[in-house]
Amino acid sequence: MAEEGKPAPPQPSPPPYFEVNCKSSGKTRRFAVGTDAEFAVLLINRKLNAGNPLALHIEAVKKGEEPIAFGPKSVLVDYGDGWKLQTFTEADLIFGIRNGEDVRPIPMRTPGSSDIPRPERRVSKPVISFLYIFKIVFAFVLMFVLGAIFTLALDNLPILITFVKSVI
Repeated sequence: MAEEGKPAPPQPSPPPYFEVNCKSSGKTRRFAVGTDAEFAVLLINRKLNAGNPLALHIEAVKKGEEPIAFGPKSVLVDYGDGWKLQTFTEADLIFGIRNGEDVRPIPMRTPGSSDIPRPERRVSKPVISFLYIFKIVFAFVLMFVLGAIFTLALDNLPILITFVKSVI
């Protein structure tokens, strides 16, 4: 039986933040309690260097256990001893790497076939086509035609005014 005079040792309080290991950069990022997974992934991807695979979502992993994936609106949670939060990257999706072990390769899905929003890096390419050049030439021709019509109208305005006065 426990002695009633001695207070129980205080329980260690959980840290006021979560640490997420970014597999692409190898750095650990800290997030406040209550942070949703989508925001954490956005910040992690924003700090990655070009060429590093992007994080797709965050997982809680433990050796010998099935990973727990956090959806975009999920709040980050600490599952206790041995569980670590880490990113799931594009490289993991292509090569099927999980917890340092090779697993069955996951086929790459075509864009738009998945409900998971994927961050995309877009590079705009200048497109000069025949239609584009035709529109520019047509705009110049239209400007000159309208200019000629207004010039003729202003040149003949005095004649028009005298004609209207003579009729009235």
